[in-house]
Amino acid sequence: MSFNEKTIKNIAHLARLRFPEEQEAKFMQDINGILDWVEELKEVDVSQVEPLVSVSPRESAIREDVVTVGGLQAELMANAPESAHGFYVVPKMVE
Repeated sequence: MSFNEKTIKNIAHLARLRFPEEQEAKFMQDINGILDWVEELKEVDVSQVEPLVSVSPRESAIREDVVTVGGLQAELMANAPESAHGFYVVPKMVE
């Protein structure tokens, strides 16, 4: 797959990019180089590689989904300088 001049202009229009026409050829060359590199990656045999969730070898911090203590709204609102209808009242920041 390679991009032609029409495709490059369409991508630039969709991305709201403006660049001089003399740079179109360089841009097209760069994108086609990236696509060639991606095509090379398709040739790599990864059939024996397990899929990764992350590149770091950490264990996931998944915890058991258990019910915790609830119904603390009244206690939490006791710490609020001002509350209304079970919510904190804060100054309006945007007009």
